[in-house]
Amino acid sequence: MLPTKVTISPKNLDEASLQRFQAAQDNLSSTLSRLMMVTENYPQLKATQNFSELQAQLEGTENRITVERMKFNEVVQDYNIQVKRFPSNIFAGMFGFKEKAFFKAVQGAEKAPEVKF
Repeated sequence: MLPTKVTISPKNLDEASLQRFQAAQDNLSSTLSRLMMVTENYPQLKATQNFSELQAQLEGTENRITVERMKFNEVVQDYNIQVKRFPSNIFAGMFGFKEKAFFKAVQGAEKAPEVKF
């Protein structure tokens, strides 16, 4: 069973913790896709105002997550460059600063799930 809650902090920002986080995100995306497929069988559900608002909120949330992942990867890239660049690499080595992992998209993640109404 996949975890339902994953907490990432600067102390545990490594490849393994990002993979656990990504697995939890993938599980959520899969569940939401199944929800959208279920709604195809219930036209009266699709027509409700609450469901329309939920769809709009989910779309907005996915967009915000995408933007924040890109920002995160940009900051990690800048950090990793500083950790390797002279003379900051000397201080990074002395104080234990190491490269951090990036968020990696799952293959096909750039495509939104197709939902037909």
